[in-house]
Amino acid sequence: MPAALLSVSDKTGLVPFAQGLAELGYRLLSTGGTAKALREAKLSVTDVSEVTNFPEMLDGRVKTLHPAVHGGLLARRDLPAHMEAIAAQGIALIDLVCVNLYPFRETAAKAGLSAEHVIEQIDIGGPSMLRSAAKNFASVTVVVDPADYTRVLEALQNGGDASEMRRDLAEKVFAHTAAYDAAISGWFAAQRGDRFPERLSLSFERVQALRYGENPGQAAAFYVERAGGGLGALRQHGGKELSFNNLLDLEGAMLAIDPFGDEVACAIIKHTTPCGLATGTTPLEAYQKALACDPVSAFGSVIAFSVPVDEAAAQAVASLFVECVVAPSYAPEALAALGAKKNLRVLEGSARMTGTSLDVKGVRGGVLVQERAPATLDDRGWRVMTQRQPTSAELTDLLFAWRAAASVKSNAIVLARDGATIGIGAGQMSRVDAAFLAVHKARSAGHDTQGAALGSDAFFPFRDGVDQAAQAGVRAIVQPGGSVRDDEVIRAADEHGIAMVFTGQRTFRH
Repeated sequence: MPAALLSVSDKTGLVPFAQGLAELGYRLLSTGGTAKALREAKLSVTDVSEVTNFPEMLDGRVKTLHPAVHGGLLARRDLPAHMEAIAAQGIALIDLVCVNLYPFRETAAKAGLSAEHVIEQIDIGGPSMLRSAAKNFASVTVVVDPADYTRVLEALQNGGDASEMRRDLAEKVFAHTAAYDAAISGWFAAQRGDRFPERLSLSFERVQALRYGENPGQAAAFYVERAGGGLGALRQHGGKELSFNNLLDLEGAMLAIDPFGDEVACAIIKHTTPCGLATGTTPLEAYQKALACDPVSAFGSVIAFSVPVDEAAAQAVASLFVECVVAPSYAPEALAALGAKKNLRVLEGSARMTGTSLDVKGVRGGVLVQERAPATLDDRGWRVMTQRQPTSAELTDLLFAWRAAASVKSNAIVLARDGATIGIGAGQMSRVDAAFLAVHKARSAGHDTQGAALGSDAFFPFRDGVDQAAQAGVRAIVQPGGSVRDDEVIRAADEHGIAMVFTGQRTFRH
Protein backbone atom coordinates (compact mmCIF):
# COMPACT_ATOMS: atom_id res chain seq x y z
CA MET A 1 0.00 0.00 0.00
CA PRO A 2 1.49 3.41 -0.98
CA ALA A 3 1.86 5.96 1.80
CA ALA A 4 1.22 9.71 1.80
CA LEU A 5 2.45 12.00 4.56
CA LEU A 6 0.35 15.15 5.02
CA SER A 7 1.32 17.97 7.38
CA VAL A 8 0.05 21.43 6.44
CA SER A 9 -0.45 24.83 8.04
CA ASP A 10 -2.71 26.04 5.22
CA LYS A 11 -5.55 23.51 5.18
CA THR A 12 -7.19 24.88 2.04
CA GLY A 13 -8.39 21.92 -0.03
CA LEU A 14 -6.76 19.43 2.36
CA VAL A 15 -9.77 17.16 3.00
CA PRO A 16 -10.80 16.63 -0.66
CA PHE A 17 -7.16 15.96 -1.54
CA ALA A 18 -6.77 13.43 1.27
CA GLN A 19 -10.08 11.80 0.34
CA GLY A 20 -8.82 11.41 -3.23
CA LEU A 21 -5.60 9.81 -2.01
CA ALA A 22 -7.51 7.45 0.27
CA GLU A 23 -9.73 6.38 -2.64
CA LEU A 24 -6.56 5.59 -4.60
CA GLY A 25 -5.45 3.27 -1.80
CA TYR A 26 -2.95 5.51 -0.05
CA ARG A 27 -2.26 5.04 3.63
CA LEU A 28 -2.47 8.52 5.23
CA LEU A 29 0.24 9.56 7.69
CA SER A 30 -0.07 12.86 9.50
CA THR A 31 0.79 15.06 12.48
CA GLY A 32 -0.93 17.38 14.93
CA GLY A 33 -3.64 19.65 13.60
CA THR A 34 -3.57 18.08 10.15
CA ALA A 35 -4.31 14.64 11.58
CA LYS A 36 -7.14 16.12 13.65
CA ALA A 37 -8.70 17.76 10.58
CA LEU A 38 -8.53 14.49 8.64
CA ARG A 39 -10.09 12.49 11.46
CA GLU A 40 -12.89 15.03 11.75
CA ALA A 41 -13.54 14.31 8.05
CA LYS A 42 -13.90 10.61 8.95
CA LEU A 43 -10.63 9.62 7.28
CA SER A 44 -8.36 6.90 8.66
CA VAL A 45 -5.04 8.43 9.72
CA THR A 46 -1.83 7.03 11.20
CA ASP A 47 0.11 9.40 13.45
CA VAL A 48 3.72 9.88 12.44
CA SER A 49 4.69 9.05 16.03
CA GLU A 50 3.47 5.51 15.34
CA VAL A 51 5.80 5.34 12.35
CA THR A 52 8.80 6.68 14.24
CA ASN A 53 7.99 4.98 17.56
CA PHE A 54 8.96 8.31 19.07
CA PRO A 55 6.60 10.89 20.55
CA GLU A 56 6.31 14.50 19.41
CA MET A 57 8.40 16.57 21.81
CA LEU A 58 9.71 20.04 22.60
CA ASP A 59 6.30 21.65 21.95
CA GLY A 60 6.19 20.13 18.46
CA ARG A 61 9.69 21.22 17.45
CA VAL A 62 10.62 17.55 16.98
CA LYS A 63 8.13 15.19 15.35
CA THR A 64 9.18 14.28 11.81
CA LEU A 65 12.97 14.63 12.15
CA HIS A 66 13.57 10.89 12.24
CA PRO A 67 15.20 8.22 10.02
CA ALA A 68 11.86 6.42 9.75
CA VAL A 69 10.53 9.46 7.90
CA HIS A 70 13.57 10.57 5.92
CA GLY A 71 14.70 7.04 5.15
CA GLY A 72 11.26 6.35 3.68
CA LEU A 73 11.55 9.49 1.57
CA LEU A 74 15.18 9.34 0.44
CA ALA A 75 15.62 5.65 -0.33
CA ARG A 76 16.26 5.11 -4.03
CA ARG A 77 13.93 2.44 -5.30
CA ASP A 78 16.35 1.52 -8.09
CA LEU A 79 19.25 0.68 -5.74
CA PRO A 80 18.98 -2.71 -4.02
CA ALA A 81 21.42 -1.57 -1.32
CA HIS A 82 19.06 1.26 -0.35
CA MET A 83 16.04 -1.02 -0.24
CA GLU A 84 17.93 -3.61 1.82
CA ALA A 85 19.12 -0.94 4.25
CA ILE A 86 15.66 0.43 5.05
CA ALA A 87 14.20 -3.08 5.21
CA ALA A 88 16.82 -4.00 7.79
CA GLN A 89 15.70 -1.05 9.90
CA GLY A 90 11.99 -1.70 9.41
CA ILE A 91 11.51 1.54 7.52
CA ALA A 92 8.53 1.74 5.13
CA LEU A 93 8.58 3.80 1.94
CA ILE A 94 6.71 7.10 1.76
CA ASP A 95 5.51 7.82 -1.77
CA LEU A 96 3.92 11.25 -1.46
CA VAL A 97 4.53 14.24 0.79
CA CYS A 98 2.09 17.11 1.13
CA VAL A 99 3.56 19.89 3.31
CA ASN A 100 3.21 23.63 3.52
CA LEU A 101 5.18 25.59 6.03
CA TYR A 102 4.51 27.56 9.19
CA PRO A 103 3.40 31.08 8.21
CA PHE A 104 6.66 32.80 9.11
CA ARG A 105 6.37 35.78 6.76
CA GLU A 106 2.77 36.50 7.75
CA THR A 107 3.63 36.27 11.44
CA ALA A 108 6.73 38.45 11.13
CA ALA A 109 4.66 41.14 9.38
CA LYS A 110 2.32 41.53 12.35
CA ALA A 111 2.99 44.38 14.73
CA GLY A 112 3.53 43.86 18.43
CA LEU A 113 4.72 40.24 18.39
CA SER A 114 7.79 39.26 20.36
CA ALA A 115 10.89 37.89 18.66
CA GLU A 116 10.33 34.61 20.51
CA HIS A 117 6.85 34.30 19.01
CA VAL A 118 8.16 34.92 15.49
CA ILE A 119 11.03 32.45 15.92
CA GLU A 120 8.55 29.69 16.78
CA GLN A 121 7.15 30.12 13.27
CA ILE A 122 10.45 29.04 11.72
CA ASP A 123 9.59 25.63 10.32
CA ILE A 124 12.29 22.97 10.59
CA GLY A 125 10.64 19.62 9.98
CA GLY A 126 8.56 20.90 7.05
CA PRO A 127 11.46 22.14 4.89
CA SER A 128 13.43 19.01 5.77
CA MET A 129 10.67 16.71 4.54
CA LEU A 130 10.10 18.82 1.44
CA ARG A 131 13.77 18.79 0.52
CA SER A 132 14.12 15.04 1.12
CA ALA A 133 11.09 14.29 -1.02
CA ALA A 134 12.12 16.76 -3.74
CA LYS A 135 15.63 15.31 -3.92
CA ASN A 136 14.09 11.90 -4.54
CA PHE A 137 11.50 13.18 -7.04
CA ALA A 138 12.26 10.19 -9.27
CA SER A 139 10.11 8.14 -6.90
CA VAL A 140 8.34 10.57 -4.55
CA THR A 141 5.60 13.06 -5.36
CA VAL A 142 5.99 16.26 -3.32
CA VAL A 143 3.26 18.90 -3.04
CA VAL A 144 3.85 22.31 -1.44
CA ASP A 145 1.06 24.35 -3.05
CA PRO A 146 -2.67 23.61 -2.58
CA ALA A 147 -3.17 24.84 -6.15
CA ASP A 148 -1.49 21.61 -7.31
CA TYR A 149 -3.84 19.21 -5.49
CA THR A 150 -6.18 18.69 -8.45
CA ARG A 151 -3.30 18.24 -10.89
CA VAL A 152 -1.65 15.63 -8.69
CA LEU A 153 -4.85 13.66 -8.09
CA GLU A 154 -5.64 13.60 -11.80
CA ALA A 155 -2.14 12.34 -12.61
CA LEU A 156 -2.36 9.61 -9.98
CA GLN A 157 -5.83 8.58 -11.15
CA ASN A 158 -4.69 8.38 -14.76
CA GLY A 159 -1.62 6.31 -13.93
CA GLY A 160 1.25 6.20 -16.37
CA ASP A 161 4.54 8.06 -16.19
CA ALA A 162 4.27 11.21 -14.05
CA SER A 163 8.03 11.82 -13.86
CA GLU A 164 7.83 15.21 -15.57
CA MET A 165 5.18 16.39 -13.12
CA ARG A 166 7.24 15.16 -10.16
CA ARG A 167 10.28 17.05 -11.46
CA ASP A 168 8.20 20.24 -11.83
CA LEU A 169 6.84 19.85 -8.29
CA ALA A 170 10.37 19.29 -6.93
CA GLU A 171 11.60 22.47 -8.61
CA LYS A 172 8.69 24.34 -7.06
CA VAL A 173 9.68 23.02 -3.62
CA PHE A 174 13.25 24.29 -3.82
CA ALA A 175 12.04 27.71 -5.02
CA HIS A 176 9.55 27.74 -2.13
CA THR A 177 12.05 26.82 0.56
CA ALA A 178 14.59 29.30 -0.85
CA ALA A 179 11.98 32.07 -0.55
CA TYR A 180 11.12 30.90 2.95
CA ASP A 181 14.76 31.03 4.05
CA ALA A 182 15.16 34.45 2.39
CA ALA A 183 12.28 35.79 4.47
CA ILE A 184 13.85 34.44 7.65
CA SER A 185 17.33 35.83 6.94
CA GLY A 186 15.74 39.18 6.05
CA TRP A 187 13.89 39.21 9.37
CA PHE A 188 17.09 38.55 11.31
CA ALA A 189 18.83 41.42 9.49
CA ALA A 190 15.89 43.71 10.24
CA GLN A 191 16.05 42.78 13.91
CA ARG A 192 19.51 44.32 14.13
CA GLY A 193 18.54 47.27 11.94
CA ASP A 194 20.58 46.24 8.91
CA ARG A 195 18.76 47.14 5.69
CA PHE A 196 21.70 45.98 3.58
CA PRO A 197 23.22 42.80 5.05
CA GLU A 198 26.37 41.19 3.68
CA ARG A 199 24.25 38.72 1.72
CA LEU A 200 20.90 39.96 0.47
CA SER A 201 18.42 37.25 -0.47
CA LEU A 202 15.55 38.50 -2.60
CA SER A 203 12.65 36.31 -3.62
CA PHE A 204 10.06 37.10 -6.26
CA GLU A 205 7.08 35.19 -7.59
CA ARG A 206 6.17 35.23 -11.27
CA VAL A 207 2.66 36.49 -11.86
CA GLN A 208 2.75 37.01 -15.60
CA ALA A 209 4.75 35.92 -18.62
CA LEU A 210 4.93 38.99 -20.86
CA ARG A 211 4.73 39.00 -24.63
CA TYR A 212 8.12 40.69 -24.79
CA GLY A 213 10.25 43.23 -22.94
CA GLU A 214 10.99 46.84 -23.78
CA ASN A 215 11.36 45.79 -27.42
CA PRO A 216 10.13 42.83 -29.47
CA GLY A 217 12.71 40.08 -29.36
CA GLN A 218 13.45 40.58 -25.66
CA ALA A 219 11.84 37.88 -23.52
CA ALA A 220 10.31 39.16 -20.26
CA ALA A 221 8.15 38.30 -17.26
CA PHE A 222 6.56 40.14 -14.34
CA TYR A 223 7.51 39.09 -10.81
CA VAL A 224 6.23 40.39 -7.49
CA GLU A 225 7.85 40.50 -4.08
CA ARG A 226 4.73 39.06 -2.51
CA ALA A 227 1.37 38.00 -3.90
CA GLY A 228 -1.24 40.73 -3.64
CA GLY A 229 1.27 43.55 -3.22
CA GLY A 230 2.40 46.49 -5.34
CA LEU A 231 1.37 46.46 -9.00
CA GLY A 232 0.46 42.81 -8.55
CA ALA A 233 -2.47 43.95 -6.38
CA LEU A 234 -4.16 45.73 -9.26
CA ARG A 235 -7.23 44.11 -10.79
CA GLN A 236 -7.65 44.51 -14.54
CA HIS A 237 -11.00 45.21 -16.15
CA GLY A 238 -10.88 44.33 -19.82
CA GLY A 239 -8.39 45.42 -22.44
CA LYS A 240 -5.27 43.64 -23.67
CA GLU A 241 -2.82 42.07 -21.27
CA LEU A 242 -0.30 44.42 -19.71
CA SER A 243 3.02 44.79 -21.48
CA PHE A 244 6.49 45.33 -20.01
CA ASN A 245 6.33 49.03 -20.89
CA ASN A 246 2.78 49.36 -19.52
CA LEU A 247 4.01 48.10 -16.17
CA LEU A 248 6.93 50.52 -16.18
CA ASP A 249 4.57 53.40 -16.94
CA LEU A 250 2.14 52.25 -14.24
CA GLU A 251 5.02 52.39 -11.76
CA GLY A 252 5.77 55.93 -12.92
CA ALA A 253 2.10 56.87 -12.61
CA MET A 254 1.78 55.57 -9.06
CA LEU A 255 5.04 57.30 -8.13
CA ALA A 256 3.69 60.60 -9.44
CA ILE A 257 0.49 60.59 -7.38
CA ASP A 258 1.96 59.11 -4.18
CA PRO A 259 3.14 62.44 -2.72
CA PHE A 260 -0.38 63.89 -2.91
CA GLY A 261 -1.83 61.40 -0.42
CA ASP A 262 -5.60 61.73 -0.21
CA GLU A 263 -5.76 64.84 -2.39
CA VAL A 264 -7.61 64.55 -5.70
CA ALA A 265 -4.72 64.12 -8.13
CA CYS A 266 -4.23 62.92 -11.69
CA ALA A 267 -0.98 62.02 -13.44
CA ILE A 268 -0.58 61.46 -17.17
CA ILE A 269 2.54 59.39 -17.87
CA LYS A 270 4.53 58.93 -21.04
CA HIS A 271 7.71 56.85 -21.06
CA THR A 272 7.70 56.61 -17.24
CA THR A 273 7.65 60.36 -16.61
CA PRO A 274 4.72 62.80 -16.32
CA CYS A 275 3.63 64.89 -19.27
CA GLY A 276 0.91 66.33 -17.03
CA LEU A 277 0.17 66.30 -13.31
CA ALA A 278 -2.49 68.18 -11.41
CA THR A 279 -4.75 68.35 -8.38
CA GLY A 280 -8.37 69.47 -8.41
CA THR A 281 -11.67 69.44 -6.59
CA THR A 282 -12.93 66.52 -8.72
CA PRO A 283 -11.27 63.77 -10.78
CA LEU A 284 -12.49 65.49 -13.94
CA GLU A 285 -10.94 68.83 -12.98
CA ALA A 286 -7.63 67.18 -12.03
CA TYR A 287 -7.59 65.29 -15.34
CA GLN A 288 -8.41 68.35 -17.42
CA LYS A 289 -5.69 70.41 -15.73
CA ALA A 290 -3.15 67.60 -16.16
CA LEU A 291 -4.07 67.13 -19.82
CA ALA A 292 -3.73 70.86 -20.51
CA CYS A 293 -0.02 70.70 -19.63
CA ASP A 294 0.88 68.76 -22.78
CA PRO A 295 -2.14 67.39 -24.67
CA VAL A 296 -0.01 66.25 -27.61
CA SER A 297 2.24 64.00 -25.53
CA ALA A 298 -0.78 62.57 -23.68
CA PHE A 299 -1.67 60.48 -26.75
CA GLY A 300 -0.99 56.81 -25.89
CA SER A 301 -0.31 57.57 -22.22
CA VAL A 302 -0.96 55.88 -18.90
CA ILE A 303 -3.23 57.81 -16.53
CA ALA A 304 -3.42 57.47 -12.75
CA PHE A 305 -5.98 58.89 -10.33
CA SER A 306 -5.47 59.08 -6.57
CA VAL A 307 -9.23 58.85 -5.89
CA PRO A 308 -12.18 56.86 -7.27
CA VAL A 309 -13.11 57.74 -10.84
CA ASP A 310 -16.65 58.93 -11.60
CA GLU A 311 -18.52 58.88 -14.90
CA ALA A 312 -17.58 62.45 -15.86
CA ALA A 313 -13.85 61.79 -15.58
CA ALA A 314 -14.18 58.43 -17.34
CA GLN A 315 -16.03 59.97 -20.27
CA ALA A 316 -13.29 62.57 -20.66
CA VAL A 317 -10.52 59.95 -20.53
CA ALA A 318 -12.38 57.75 -23.00
CA SER A 319 -12.26 60.52 -25.61
CA LEU A 320 -8.45 60.20 -25.74
CA PHE A 321 -6.34 57.27 -26.92
CA VAL A 322 -4.90 55.91 -23.68
CA GLU A 323 -3.02 52.67 -22.96
CA CYS A 324 -3.97 52.23 -19.28
CA VAL A 325 -5.98 53.90 -16.54
CA VAL A 326 -5.40 53.11 -12.87
CA ALA A 327 -7.45 54.25 -9.88
CA PRO A 328 -8.45 52.98 -6.43
CA SER A 329 -11.96 52.24 -7.73
CA TYR A 330 -14.53 53.19 -10.37
CA ALA A 331 -18.20 54.04 -10.39
CA PRO A 332 -20.18 51.44 -12.40
CA GLU A 333 -20.92 54.10 -15.03
CA ALA A 334 -17.21 54.91 -15.23
CA LEU A 335 -16.33 51.28 -15.87
CA ALA A 336 -18.97 51.14 -18.60
CA ALA A 337 -17.59 54.24 -20.29
CA LEU A 338 -13.99 53.03 -20.15
CA GLY A 339 -14.99 49.48 -21.05
CA ALA A 340 -16.37 50.73 -24.35
CA LYS A 341 -12.75 51.32 -25.42
CA LYS A 342 -11.84 47.86 -26.70
CA ASN A 343 -8.10 47.80 -25.97
CA LEU A 344 -7.99 50.11 -22.95
CA ARG A 345 -6.53 48.43 -19.88
CA VAL A 346 -8.46 49.55 -16.79
CA LEU A 347 -6.67 48.77 -13.51
CA GLU A 348 -8.31 49.01 -10.11
CA GLY A 349 -6.78 48.94 -6.64
CA SER A 350 -4.17 50.50 -4.41
CA ALA A 351 -0.53 49.88 -5.24
CA ARG A 352 1.06 52.20 -2.71
CA MET A 353 4.34 50.91 -1.35
CA THR A 354 5.19 50.68 2.32
CA GLY A 355 8.12 52.51 3.81
CA THR A 356 9.99 49.24 4.34
CA SER A 357 10.17 48.14 0.71
CA LEU A 358 13.40 48.32 -1.22
CA ASP A 359 14.04 49.73 -4.67
CA VAL A 360 16.04 47.28 -6.79
CA LYS A 361 17.63 48.24 -10.10
CA GLY A 362 19.45 45.79 -12.31
CA VAL A 363 22.94 46.45 -13.64
CA ARG A 364 25.27 44.15 -15.53
CA GLY A 365 26.15 41.25 -13.29
CA GLY A 366 24.25 42.47 -10.25
CA VAL A 367 21.72 44.81 -8.71
CA LEU A 368 21.73 48.15 -6.96
CA VAL A 369 19.51 48.26 -3.89
CA GLN A 370 18.31 51.36 -2.09
CA GLU A 371 15.56 52.49 0.22
CA ARG A 372 12.58 53.78 -1.69
CA ALA A 373 12.28 57.52 -1.89
CA PRO A 374 9.79 58.84 0.68
CA ALA A 375 6.24 58.85 -0.64
CA THR A 376 5.40 61.92 1.47
CA LEU A 377 6.98 65.23 0.51
CA ASP A 378 6.14 68.30 2.58
CA ASP A 379 7.60 71.71 3.39
CA ARG A 380 9.21 70.84 6.71
CA GLY A 381 12.76 72.16 6.88
CA TRP A 382 12.33 74.60 3.98
CA ARG A 383 14.40 77.79 4.15
CA VAL A 384 13.78 81.00 2.23
CA MET A 385 17.18 82.06 0.87
CA THR A 386 16.30 85.26 -0.98
CA GLN A 387 15.42 88.81 -0.03
CA ARG A 388 11.89 88.37 -1.27
CA GLN A 389 9.65 86.03 0.68
CA PRO A 390 7.25 83.85 -1.35
CA THR A 391 3.59 84.72 -1.03
CA SER A 392 1.11 82.25 0.42
CA ALA A 393 -0.11 81.39 -3.09
CA GLU A 394 3.46 80.95 -4.30
CA LEU A 395 4.26 78.61 -1.39
CA THR A 396 1.29 76.47 -2.38
CA ASP A 397 2.53 76.31 -5.97
CA LEU A 398 6.08 75.61 -4.80
CA LEU A 399 4.97 72.63 -2.72
CA PHE A 400 3.04 71.28 -5.71
CA ALA A 401 6.05 71.82 -8.01
CA TRP A 402 8.36 70.11 -5.51
CA ARG A 403 6.13 67.05 -5.31
CA ALA A 404 5.72 66.94 -9.08
CA ALA A 405 9.46 67.20 -9.79
CA ALA A 406 10.12 64.08 -7.70
CA SER A 407 8.46 61.85 -10.30
CA VAL A 408 10.14 63.44 -13.33
CA LYS A 409 13.31 61.90 -14.77
CA SER A 410 16.40 63.90 -13.82
CA ASN A 411 17.57 66.44 -14.67
CA ALA A 412 14.05 67.67 -13.90
CA ILE A 413 12.50 71.12 -14.00
CA VAL A 414 8.77 71.64 -13.48
CA LEU A 415 6.76 74.82 -14.02
CA ALA A 416 3.52 74.94 -12.05
CA ARG A 417 0.57 77.17 -11.32
CA ASP A 418 -2.69 76.65 -9.42
CA GLY A 419 -2.08 72.98 -8.61
CA ALA A 420 -1.05 71.92 -12.11
CA THR A 421 2.08 71.48 -14.17
CA ILE A 422 2.24 73.82 -17.13
CA GLY A 423 5.67 72.82 -18.42
CA ILE A 424 7.97 69.86 -17.73
CA GLY A 425 11.63 69.54 -18.69
CA ALA A 426 12.70 65.94 -18.15
CA GLY A 427 15.79 63.79 -18.57
CA GLN A 428 18.14 66.52 -19.79
CA MET A 429 21.90 66.39 -19.51
CA SER A 430 22.09 69.95 -18.14
CA ARG A 431 19.75 71.78 -15.81
CA VAL A 432 19.64 74.89 -17.97
CA ASP A 433 18.45 72.72 -20.88
CA ALA A 434 15.79 71.22 -18.62
CA ALA A 435 14.63 74.75 -17.70
CA PHE A 436 14.59 75.76 -21.37
CA LEU A 437 12.58 72.67 -22.29
CA ALA A 438 10.04 73.25 -19.51
CA VAL A 439 9.45 76.80 -20.76
CA HIS A 440 9.30 75.63 -24.38
CA LYS A 441 6.76 72.89 -23.56
CA ALA A 442 4.64 75.34 -21.59
CA ARG A 443 4.52 77.92 -24.36
CA SER A 444 3.95 75.26 -27.02
CA ALA A 445 0.80 74.22 -25.14
CA GLY A 446 -0.34 77.86 -24.93
CA HIS A 447 0.48 78.48 -21.27
CA ASP A 448 1.56 81.86 -19.93
CA THR A 449 4.69 81.32 -17.87
CA GLN A 450 4.52 84.72 -16.17
CA GLY A 451 4.24 84.28 -12.41
CA ALA A 452 4.80 80.51 -12.50
CA ALA A 453 6.53 78.54 -9.77
CA LEU A 454 9.51 76.34 -10.63
CA GLY A 455 10.57 73.11 -8.97
CA SER A 456 14.01 71.54 -9.50
CA ASP A 457 14.86 68.03 -8.32
CA ALA A 458 18.49 68.99 -7.57
CA PHE A 459 20.54 72.15 -7.04
CA PHE A 460 21.39 74.66 -9.75
CA PRO A 461 25.13 74.29 -10.43
CA PHE A 462 25.23 77.72 -12.12
CA ARG A 463 23.04 80.81 -12.25
CA ASP A 464 22.14 80.21 -15.91
CA GLY A 465 19.12 78.09 -14.99
CA VAL A 466 17.77 80.88 -12.81
CA ASP A 467 18.37 83.44 -15.57
CA GLN A 468 16.49 81.13 -17.97
CA ALA A 469 13.57 80.95 -15.54
CA ALA A 470 13.55 84.71 -15.00
CA GLN A 471 13.30 85.34 -18.74
CA ALA A 472 10.13 83.22 -18.72
CA GLY A 473 8.62 85.24 -15.87
CA VAL A 474 9.06 82.68 -13.07
CA ARG A 475 8.49 84.35 -9.68
CA ALA A 476 9.35 81.57 -7.22
CA ILE A 477 11.76 78.63 -7.21
CA VAL A 478 12.08 75.59 -4.95
CA GLN A 479 15.27 73.52 -5.07
CA PRO A 480 17.38 71.43 -2.68
CA GLY A 481 20.40 73.74 -2.49
CA GLY A 482 23.86 72.41 -1.76
CA SER A 483 25.86 73.69 -4.73
CA VAL A 484 29.28 75.28 -4.23
CA ARG A 485 27.76 78.19 -6.17
CA ASP A 486 24.64 78.56 -4.03
CA ASP A 487 25.58 82.17 -3.23
CA GLU A 488 25.84 82.97 -6.94
CA VAL A 489 22.48 81.30 -7.64
CA ILE A 490 20.79 83.16 -4.76
CA ARG A 491 22.23 86.49 -5.99
CA ALA A 492 20.77 85.77 -9.43
CA ALA A 493 17.35 85.17 -7.89
CA ASP A 494 17.62 88.41 -5.91
CA GLU A 495 18.59 90.34 -9.04
CA HIS A 496 15.42 89.08 -10.75
CA GLY A 497 13.16 89.55 -7.72
CA ILE A 498 12.54 85.79 -7.51
CA ALA A 499 11.72 84.14 -4.19
CA MET A 500 13.85 81.03 -3.71
CA VAL A 501 13.36 78.24 -1.19
CA PHE A 502 15.86 75.50 -0.29
CA THR A 503 14.45 72.14 0.79
CA GLY A 504 17.70 70.46 1.80
CA GLN A 505 16.49 67.28 0.09
CA ARG A 506 17.29 66.02 -3.40
CA THR A 507 14.79 63.95 -5.42
CA PHE A 508 16.81 62.56 -8.32
CA ARG A 509 15.07 59.90 -10.39
CA HIS A 510 17.58 58.33 -12.76
